[in-house]
Amino acid sequence: MEFKISKEFITEIESLISAKNEQAILQLLEDIHFADIAELMNELKSVDAGYLFKLLDSEISSEILLELDDEVREKILSELSAKEIAEELDEMDTDDAVDIIAELSEEMKDEVISELEDFEHAKDIVELLRYDEDTAGGLMAKEYIQVNENWNVLTCIQEIRKQAENVSRVHSIYVVDDEERLKGRLSLKDLITSSTTTKVLDIYIPKVDSVKVDTEDTEVARIMQKYDLEAIPVVDETNRLVGRITIDDIVDVIKEEADRDYQMAAGISQDVEADDSIWELTKARLPWLMLALIGSFVAVSVSQTFSDAMEEYKILFFFTPLIAAMAGNVGVQSSAIIVQGIANNSLTGSLFKRLTKEMLLSLFNSTILAVILLFGTHFLMETTYEMSFTIGTALVMVMVIASLIGTFVPILLNKYGIDPAIATGPFITTSNDIFGIFIYFSIAKIILGF
Repeated sequence: MEFKISKEFITEIESLISAKNEQAILQLLEDIHFADIAELMNELKSVDAGYLFKLLDSEISSEILLELDDEVREKILSELSAKEIAEELDEMDTDDAVDIIAELSEEMKDEVISELEDFEHAKDIVELLRYDEDTAGGLMAKEYIQVNENWNVLTCIQEIRKQAENVSRVHSIYVVDDEERLKGRLSLKDLITSSTTTKVLDIYIPKVDSVKVDTEDTEVARIMQKYDLEAIPVVDETNRLVGRITIDDIVDVIKEEADRDYQMAAGISQDVEADDSIWELTKARLPWLMLALIGSFVAVSVSQTFSDAMEEYKILFFFTPLIAAMAGNVGVQSSAIIVQGIANNSLTGSLFKRLTKEMLLSLFNSTILAVILLFGTHFLMETTYEMSFTIGTALVMVMVIASLIGTFVPILLNKYGIDPAIATGPFITTSNDIFGIFIYFSIAKIILGF
């Protein structure tokens, strides 16, 4: 059952911290999951969070450190000595330790690494720091189980017992040759049901999905999602096994990618948090707002060229927001589907086929809406049939063009290596505003003859 952090609980913890009642605090937190303790610390004042952190055993505090909000973790790390940070890292898997140490200054990094008691652990951390954080090498951990293809089952079991001391969870047993090149994986069932003299070479599964150290994290996530993998081995350029990536790391990647795409779709050009400074939020939002302003100015200029028509047919002016809104909505709908397909690698067929499908879909939808609009404008607003037909026809054309833009732009951006998520934001909306208004008045000019 999920533990809920209530205001009453926070108040009680704050009172105990104020009274320096360490025994009562530890007793109160004894049966609470470390993720819930991290949530609690995120709600406390920084001085209280730091006090609570130092009070806990390093085995628990190291787990909590990974769950804390960035600003809380940064504050706590700033108050710890290099030796204290090293003690926390000694309790972590190498991939988690690298995530923490990457947040430190260069000077502090060197001090912390020098304070690590486990030399092999320190060496693995230094090796992982060489890789870009957005690659498989930056995601992988050095804790995994590997066996040699020439060992027999008895030797395998003995070696696995030794290696498992440093592995928190065994997802797979990887098989390597004498040069530590990845050959396959070993089923635990086959291992325990085979004779102790049986060679690994005779029972291992030669087929195993793997990724290179320089594979992008989003590609790793796609592969693991596609094949329902809990873990995937990482190999270097010579196919030598160098690490493994587990599903918990990939969940974080998927979440971060979704956050980035959502922010891009909303017109925010970089990763930000709600509590970032006004300057950081301004830098993230202003570029797209400027694009929207320029686009809207162009749309106004387009409208101005048809000012004579609006003098003669004032009713056209009142439907301008409707036309622009429908263009923006259709464009965002179309681009959202395309961006999702690109992200999932599920787009099939040619560009022409995709555009044709979107055009027919928007034509069908817009025709239904245009008929409703035609009768609505004629009977509720008492416009002439000619005017209602003009507005309805313009709606159909605008929605069809908007759907084509929303489909084509993300595919084009992706082709040239630009993140297609940017196409679902102000770029699509603004471009459709311009084209929508231009098409609207052009059709009105053709039908009404002004």
